Amino acid sequence: MTITVRRDGTTGTRHIVKIRGHEFAVDTSLDGHDAGPSPHDLYDAALAACKALTVLVYAQHKGIPVEEIEVTVDRDDSQERQGVYKLDATLHVSGAIGDDQKAALLRVAGKCPLHKLMTEVKTEIDTRLV
Repeated sequence: MTITVRRDGTTGTRHIVKIRGHEFAVDTSLDGHDAGPSPHDLYDAALAACKALTVLVYAQHKGIPVEEIEVTVDRDDSQERQGVYKLDATLHVSGAIGDDQKAALLRVAGKCPLHKLMTEVKTEIDTRLV
């Protein structure tokens, strides 16, 4: 799959991301116009989305009556330049869910694919100028 990001040329640092048939703006709040989420926002949001979707699919598969799911992620990037980027994820679920089911949902949220990717996988990136 190819993801494309192209400057839209209308305002300062705003770019348009294209993923399959989806398009949305990205920008930076630092020296930009904050015309969309920043790359750091997308990284953090990807983790939250993965946790929410993983919990939902698991709950559906196990017949756990989840009604609402909300994942919040708070970032502490104060030590990013020293090699530490902290994300604090909080899972909120509602429904007629017992304590054992809540514990299972929390355990599954910690095993979502992006959580593993961010913490257990070495990512290799090649960048070329064409």
